[in-house]
Amino acid sequence: MSNKKLTGKTAIITGGGSGIGRAISLLFAKEGASVHILELNTAIADELVSEIHSFDGQVRVHACDVSKQQEVLTIVNGIGIADILVNNAGIAHIGNVENTAAEDLDRIYNVNVKGAYHALHAVVPLMKKQARGAILNMASIAAWVGLTDRFAYSMSKGAIVAMTLSVARDYLHDGIRCNSISPARVHTPFVDGFIAKNYPGKEAEMFDVLSKSQPIGRMAQPAEIASLALYLCSDDAAFITGNDYPIDGGFIRLNN
Repeated sequence: MSNKKLTGKTAIITGGGSGIGRAISLLFAKEGASVHILELNTAIADELVSEIHSFDGQVRVHACDVSKQQEVLTIVNGIGIADILVNNAGIAHIGNVENTAAEDLDRIYNVNVKGAYHALHAVVPLMKKQARGAILNMASIAAWVGLTDRFAYSMSKGAIVAMTLSVARDYLHDGIRCNSISPARVHTPFVDGFIAKNYPGKEAEMFDVLSKSQPIGRMAQPAEIASLALYLCSDDAAFITGNDYPIDGGFIRLNN
């Protein structure tokens, strides 16, 4: 008998080819899940697929723009089963309400909010038929605290928390659990790219500043987020639904 936590389960992970999503995809595959990655740029997942295949893990990458409902529906219906959904795909934006254009707000909403809705809308009917399922939505500390110049992004992550509660409530008696995670800053290639673009020549200095904005004194590693995701999507968390879990190095409550 396998002691892996996700043996026999099918997991759909949006944005699972890089950053936090990559770490979740890798860990879930190691724990025995058949992983389906929905990714806009499939090329970025090539190395991940090779790594998963190296330990005989099961993974398939589907080219998908989560902002387009029909694409998501077609892929999910083709998979045909979903024990786990991780809504991880998302994009960032920097700006306050004055310098955030309507087009910026629409772009963030279409990916971060509608993208999550599209996956939920496609997956929940499958889970209802199975009378089981675990859903994990990726929120952010931006849903809970005021962050400078994160107007549109914060809007989108607040919506993620609200959708999590709604889905958890509506499907309590269908065997479907729904939770969310709210990370603080995580050291991903996106962070390195952001620093290089906005602070050329001061990369090391700004990395240190951003790291120390967490009271614990460093950024999270993607694998740390993945470990919490694994717990919440496994049967170990069978009594947990309708909750958001900050994983923030003390940012929300200790940053004073």
